[in-house]
Amino acid sequence: MQRLSEQILAHAGGLPEGTPVSAKSLLHLGNRAAVDQALSRLAERGELIRAGRGVYLRPVTSRFGTRSPSVEQAVEALASQRGEVIVSSGAAAANTLGLTTQVPVRSVYLTSGRTRKMNLGKQVVELRHAPRWQLALANRPAGEAVRALAWLGPEKAEGALLALKRKLPQTTFNELVAAAPQLPTWLARSVGKAAHG
Repeated sequence: MQRLSEQILAHAGGLPEGTPVSAKSLLHLGNRAAVDQALSRLAERGELIRAGRGVYLRPVTSRFGTRSPSVEQAVEALASQRGEVIVSSGAAAANTLGLTTQVPVRSVYLTSGRTRKMNLGKQVVELRHAPRWQLALANRPAGEAVRALAWLGPEKAEGALLALKRKLPQTTFNELVAAAPQLPTWLARSVGKAAHG
């Protein structure tokens, strides 16, 4: 019979890159204490990466060596596994939309879950709890605009909205306008001004 750690590695090996493995998903292989201990040992040996409390990832091996899975894949997989909404931060959204030339140095994502850090090898990904209105349109372009505007703040929002009105497709801008009732007063007012002159 295979040892528990070998069974865990075989299970993790069959998953797509970046898919997190947790003790709860491995209870079919053994009892909770044994699974926890085996996961811990595998992480100590470098065969799994401990991404956070109870979350492990399989390192990706290529002809160039071993590396951590991509941040985007790991975050996406964590969101689906935990049933959370996880989206890029306002700074990253503002950069993507061309509202700022600043490139975020740290990997920060907004989440509907609790605030925590996830370690992917040497890279630390920060997951920050965000209010529901910032996560409302999730990964849609209009949602990216909402997060960018929230990051820019009340002082810069109106100017940024005029730029977005020119840049974004009309359907996306209309989606942003339709979401105005969910937004804080200062942002809803700015969206209304940009939409209706």
